[in-house]
Amino acid sequence: MSATTTAPSPTPIPITTITELRQHHSQLVRLGLASHPPHARRLLAFLARDPAHLPYAARLLAHHPDPRPALLNPLFASLPPRAAASLLALMLSLPLLPDHFTFPRLLPAAPPPLAAQLHALLLKLNLHSHAHSLNALLAAYLAAARPDLARVLFRTSGGGTLDVVSWTTMVGGLCRLGLVDDAREVFDAMPERNLVSWNSMISGYVKADRFLDALEVFDEMRALGVEGNGFVATSGLVACTGAGALGRGREIHRWVEQSGIEMDAKLATAVVDMYCKCGCVDEAWRVFDSLPARGLTTWNCMIGGFAVHGRCDDALELFHQMEAAGVAPDDVTLLNVLTACAHAGEVGEGRRYLDHIVSRHGIEPKAEHYGCMVDLFGRAGQLDEAKKVIDEMPMDPDLAVLGALLGACKIHGDVDLGVAIGWRVIDLDPDNSGRYVLLANLLAGAGRWDEVAKVRRLMDERNVSKEAGRSVIEVDGEACEFRCGSLCHPQAREIYAMAVDMVSRIRAEGYVPDTGEALHDVGEEDKEAALLCHSEKLAIAFGLLRARPRETLRITKNLRVCRDCHEATKYVSHVFGREIVVRDRSRFHHFKDGMCSCKDYW
Repeated sequence: MSATTTAPSPTPIPITTITELRQHHSQLVRLGLASHPPHARRLLAFLARDPAHLPYAARLLAHHPDPRPALLNPLFASLPPRAAASLLALMLSLPLLPDHFTFPRLLPAAPPPLAAQLHALLLKLNLHSHAHSLNALLAAYLAAARPDLARVLFRTSGGGTLDVVSWTTMVGGLCRLGLVDDAREVFDAMPERNLVSWNSMISGYVKADRFLDALEVFDEMRALGVEGNGFVATSGLVACTGAGALGRGREIHRWVEQSGIEMDAKLATAVVDMYCKCGCVDEAWRVFDSLPARGLTTWNCMIGGFAVHGRCDDALELFHQMEAAGVAPDDVTLLNVLTACAHAGEVGEGRRYLDHIVSRHGIEPKAEHYGCMVDLFGRAGQLDEAKKVIDEMPMDPDLAVLGALLGACKIHGDVDLGVAIGWRVIDLDPDNSGRYVLLANLLAGAGRWDEVAKVRRLMDERNVSKEAGRSVIEVDGEACEFRCGSLCHPQAREIYAMAVDMVSRIRAEGYVPDTGEALHDVGEEDKEAALLCHSEKLAIAFGLLRARPRETLRITKNLRVCRDCHEATKYVSHVFGREIVVRDRSRFHHFKDGMCSCKDYW
């Protein structure tokens, strides 16, 4: 009885030229292995990358004993779109018809013209009703920013063809294109949902900065008893971070711990970030300190949290711990360290750490790092040094850099320099209302009302609307948003009455409204009435009405806190015995006993 022997498979060698391929192919033929799928695919993968080699590929397939689509299908996903299209054309010329596994590998990287051609081929081959092909085609149209074609395909596909992946593909694709309302319509109509569906809708709202809508969907998921995972938990936490909803964030953190969801690096960073950005940096530290392992992103998050809370010493100490742990910093670390120094006015430390991190770790400063140095010098009133940084930058200053200098001019009243920079910034960013408002505030503070009017006329001519101030406060797990100059709330009458009473009581203690930033040349009484309707004051009044006694009020603003609201909040913290935490566009302010953690340096 003779034993059957199999020829040993040759050790794969790199194939870099057609000559090497021919040699390898001849070796496979001698060993009787040329038709084995792994070897044949390797040869075809090389040949398909160059149109000049396609005739060789055609001969190889012609001599193959069983040239089925399965031989070529795995190659499509690994080839560039042009090479994949050429291989498909070769396949059709043999003729070797594609099957329902061919198109899902071709479509994801297909540009719009190729996707349309593949769609026609799907119809011709009667493969369009196969779920895998349909879903790949939907994804291709959405990735090419053609939601119109995706909608037509979705609507005209039979109900039996659409599966949960089809619906989820539509939801996720529409969200990525910013069409979250359209995505919500699709989501609400889904006959069934999986965790990917829920996370697509929640994360879509988060990316659109519609954090309260994201939390509404998250609550709906929980109410239906759907078991979550780390991805959904991360999206929910990011929504809480954006909304400043600390109570909700704590609930999700507890849910994660109780449900046994694995605390991976991404989820851990989301928890730390939520506590940092909801004003509870000490809780963020407790979570960070308890982690068994920390990635660079988590270190950066905690250092950045200390930075925006004005705790420069803690940020720098943590940076030293990070170095001692052998974790190499990156450009985000450098930015956070410089931010910590800027918020604390530590000019010398900022210089020293910039030199240290750049020289020791080889990090090349980017425009945002130079912008932080401009901010550092500018906040400290060293405008000449700030200008010097801009003049010596190895790249042209961007809007963030120039905006930092403009903000410094506003703080320190350098009107002439501020006006020059302000008009330059407006020319570079003509659709950003904040640029006009900052320049107008600078001019208004100097009493140059004719120039303020010029700025306002230019805004009108360009149809640029001033961004309304918004403040969100969370009370009893409910996040409520207030807008500057507008009070739309079921308790509007009570809230306004509380705001009036609040201002009356703090005036009795010495508060004087700061009308220097008013953009209209009107009487003081009108200016003070406008200040009363600032979103932060309305949110604080609501908190005083609804929050439990001695409960900390936590407010998130979309803009930088103005001088008047900052001063008024200090008085409110003293008169009403409340700790108030305000997160504005650039940092946190902790108000307590008539003082602010920023020490009026912001």
